[in-house]
Amino acid sequence: MPKRFVVATSEFSDLPRFPAGQELAETLTAAARQLHATATAHSTLDMAVRLAVLVVPGAEHAGISVRERDGQCRTLAWTDETVRAAEDRTGGREPYPDRDRLWSTPVVRVEDTEADGGGNVLSGLGLRSALSLRLRADRRRLTVLTVYARKPRAFDDSATRVGRLFTAHVSIALESATTREQLTEAMRTRDLIGQATGMLMERLNIDAAGAFDSLVKASQRENVKLRDLARRIVDADDTQSGAGS
Repeated sequence: MPKRFVVATSEFSDLPRFPAGQELAETLTAAARQLHATATAHSTLDMAVRLAVLVVPGAEHAGISVRERDGQCRTLAWTDETVRAAEDRTGGREPYPDRDRLWSTPVVRVEDTEADGGGNVLSGLGLRSALSLRLRADRRRLTVLTVYARKPRAFDDSATRVGRLFTAHVSIALESATTREQLTEAMRTRDLIGQATGMLMERLNIDAAGAFDSLVKASQRENVKLRDLARRIVDADDTQSGAGS
């Protein structure tokens, strides 16, 4: 689970706080380096929220959440407990209904959460304005980066533009990290199945094709994923080897 982060100024010293003009390109380049240096999709999300409060003008808090088509929402990364509370106090629902529009539009901006008399989750936490930017969307789920501020109308058109450019970098880095994880997992699975196949060849005195076919049939018969069955065989062999030593 992600934890609350305290951003060290020295860690992101190459990121101007409020980019303007030529500084914007330099800021986004530096942010992109930080994002692509992450090892996993999980760490990419954590880095993204930490950078968001530095890159997007006016941002004080940030979070990334995923929303399902049925309206259920869960937070994936956050800068502090205020952001978590904004999600948790809604019982797994969106903290404000306008964000539902992100299924069809890339940006939703909340100027002032107390404009209609307050009383909602965000205003109750002292969050007066919000800028939500779509990261990913498909038929089933929506991934959103949201930055918050404690003053009303904190995010103007310039902040929205910077936010959209930043989320484009986040999306690319997240896709890259996800692909790396999938390739790594595929290689691990291949090696694991190879080990299990070799053990069955030795144990049953059959060739590689026969051992793999036996593994597949056992997987289907027991309704267990091939990878999980292979892991079970390898682990059982390691246990027996350890007991015999």
